[in-house]
Amino acid sequence: MRVLQLFPSVFSLLLTFVQSRSTVSVTLSLSAPSNAPTISPSLVSFSIEQDRWTDWAGTTSRNQFTYNVLDNFKGLTGVPPQIRIGADSEDHTVFNPSVQFSNATFPDPTATVPYPEALNISVGDGYYQAARFLPAGAREHTRYLGLNLGANNITNAVLEAGSLVKAFSSQEMKSADVVLDFIELGNEADLYRNNGLRPSNYSPVNYTADWIKMATNVSRVSGISSTSHTKFLVGGFAGSSHTTTDFSPQAIYAAGILDSVPGKFITSFSEHRYSGSFCSGNGGLLQDLMTKATIRSNLSIFGPDIQATHAKGLEYILGETNSYACHGAPGVSNTAGAALWTLDYALFATQLGISRLFFHEGVGYKYNLIQPVELTRSTLDGSPLPAPLPPHVQPQYYAAVIAGEAIGKTGGAQAVEVPIDNTRLAGYAFYEHGALARAVFINSRAHFANATRSVIHVGLDYAGSSTAKPTTAHVKRLAIGLADDVSGLKWGGQTYETADGRVQGQLKVDDIQVVNGFNIQDSEAVLLSF
Repeated sequence: MRVLQLFPSVFSLLLTFVQSRSTVSVTLSLSAPSNAPTISPSLVSFSIEQDRWTDWAGTTSRNQFTYNVLDNFKGLTGVPPQIRIGADSEDHTVFNPSVQFSNATFPDPTATVPYPEALNISVGDGYYQAARFLPAGAREHTRYLGLNLGANNITNAVLEAGSLVKAFSSQEMKSADVVLDFIELGNEADLYRNNGLRPSNYSPVNYTADWIKMATNVSRVSGISSTSHTKFLVGGFAGSSHTTTDFSPQAIYAAGILDSVPGKFITSFSEHRYSGSFCSGNGGLLQDLMTKATIRSNLSIFGPDIQATHAKGLEYILGETNSYACHGAPGVSNTAGAALWTLDYALFATQLGISRLFFHEGVGYKYNLIQPVELTRSTLDGSPLPAPLPPHVQPQYYAAVIAGEAIGKTGGAQAVEVPIDNTRLAGYAFYEHGALARAVFINSRAHFANATRSVIHVGLDYAGSSTAKPTTAHVKRLAIGLADDVSGLKWGGQTYETADGRVQGQLKVDDIQVVNGFNIQDSEAVLLSF
């Protein structure tokens, strides 16, 4: 049931008088600009650390919490998010037919990394078969898995691929409507020369040779060809030189990776990107993460790579991304402010030609959108918890929900960033069948305790000729107490912070006259539906 409020509440009127207020004029185009990209319904997707994959999915039965929180998106966009299974432990995985699911050895937790990746992991057939427990999806919604390139062991990669193919060709997987879109070979191969997996002079040319050799053998086992649905995804680099002289898409294209036999089955390039690092325990500032200009500079540097990739007819994705590397920074990555960062970051990425973002997840990581299993020690410092913490969503999950609602279910939504002359306010207009349908606005000024909460009044106008200019709009808000809150967010009056991960609470939507505009507070996001 939706509650419509035709007039501002008394509380809202009082806030207008006690808060600092500024005014911004925003013009929305009534028709989709010619350069407006079409946005994937699975724009916000997930990269899952390989060592704890079966905790996420389940073994003999599904993890119901994981299923629910992924299935929520199917109700918003028509498809659940895409899933990548891989990352650091991808290059520490070996296949062992005597293992039913997986066996992993982990280092001791530390205050900086309370839930570290596995040192090594052995997997059997049941490991890949666990994918059948994911929500069903159409062709647009598929999965990709990573095989071990770091060990430089073709036999192991072929065994992994054989088990993978066996799982995805099974009747159980077909009945679950879960398909394999890509196979990825290796994780962050540009770091092999630093972590001992290759010599210190390892180059893009060496990587290309390694990849072609491995992919040739894997494609024979997996049946990857010009006519197969499953294709190769290449790259997965931790950084980019943006040149042909060191690791970058341009460098491996120049080295001939696409001209090889298996290279002709590459359809996507993957880059990894974090906005900072907590690997040495150095904390970040929440406002720095959230700042509009920082988000844009952190992504815009990949412009040459995206252009080079599109010129080859490939899609460009962020196959692993999140706020701060090494699982996030406490008081930053796990906060409501990080939700606003996630929303602006994901939507701005579309404007650069990035098709999809896979937000990295593990078990107990600070930057998780989803904590899929019970935790017994703190995600912030590794200390024992007084009581086990059940599965739950974290603030960033709301960003994925808002993005999903803004994109909608048609599969053809387009979006453009709205020009706004304000360093804290970002906006995006969404179009269905070429006509204005929705708009998202994000106020990225961090609001903390004992500070005045400012308000921006947004005056709305239209550009373009149309006989049907919307005069009213429905307004839905992401309610945040403080930017550093780690729970208690409400989206349209409702919460996803529930035992089963399903939304609860009475939906609250305001109606406004477009001519009057609307207010948006510090640390708030708003969705307008016309």
